[in-house]
Amino acid sequence: MPNSPPAKKKRKPFPTHIIVFLAPATIIYTVFMVYPLLDSLRLSFFSNQTGAFIGLQNYITLFTDALWSVRFWSALQNNLLFFAIHMIVQNSIGLMLAALLAQHTLRGSQTYRTLLFMPTMLSVVLVGFIWQLILSPLWGVAEGFMSFMGLGRLFQPWLGLEGAALTTLSLVSVWQFIGIPMLLFYAALIAVPEDLVEAAHVDGAGGWRVFWFIKFPLILPTVGIVAILTFVGNFNAFDLIYTVKGALAGPNFSTDILGTFFFRTFFGQQLQLGNAQMGATIAAMMLMIILVGVLIYLVSWQRRIVTYEV
Repeated sequence: MPNSPPAKKKRKPFPTHIIVFLAPATIIYTVFMVYPLLDSLRLSFFSNQTGAFIGLQNYITLFTDALWSVRFWSALQNNLLFFAIHMIVQNSIGLMLAALLAQHTLRGSQTYRTLLFMPTMLSVVLVGFIWQLILSPLWGVAEGFMSFMGLGRLFQPWLGLEGAALTTLSLVSVWQFIGIPMLLFYAALIAVPEDLVEAAHVDGAGGWRVFWFIKFPLILPTVGIVAILTFVGNFNAFDLIYTVKGALAGPNFSTDILGTFFFRTFFGQQLQLGNAQMGATIAAMMLMIILVGVLIYLVSWQRRIVTYEV
């Protein structure tokens, strides 16, 4: 008998229950995130005076107009410095603390972990106000503490100096949020197989070599995640600068970042009227910068990590 044609496989019915579970989150995210984002992009193509469609004119004004371009490039430069300090100082110290906490011989590691993470749970407004008091040259304790340590001559009103205000606020932010990279690195380090560590010790490797040649390559995916979270978080930063320095981000705009520049433009400040269209243009540029950074991470870093793991 001739071979009968194979029976066609029945297609599985579409799991409609997935729609039921995903619909609420999708609707909420669309209403409160996707729609405002798209509407903000739409707004950046219209004129503030007439409300007419003007295409890319707002972007041209932002980059070429003497009034707008100076503030934009200055805010972008400050934002890059703000990010660099977090990337270098915060993540390096967070990795070091995580490596220490992951040691089995360390007693009270849970207590240390809790204490180091506690500032992250504090309100940014509270943190900004407290550090303003601590660093105040009039009633702050920083000058007295430094004098007690024999460093009183090095004290300066850092928050009032154009060259030091942004760095000071960046370090305050590092102090508050260092617990996040610390915990991410800690979770990755304790997941490293002990067999590899023990084999390295048997071969005569010390703790330093074990960390850099065994543990660190295995936590590179976490390093990449921490880096991109730091990038996105710092280019969305606003609250600490606004709490301590207000929307004008003084002194003389020395602490002005893209977040404060956007807020001041969109809502207005003192004698400056709000400009929703230019504010939306600045927000669109912030989005583009973040997207470019994420794409660079996905192309240049994530590909290498996947290849390495395979």
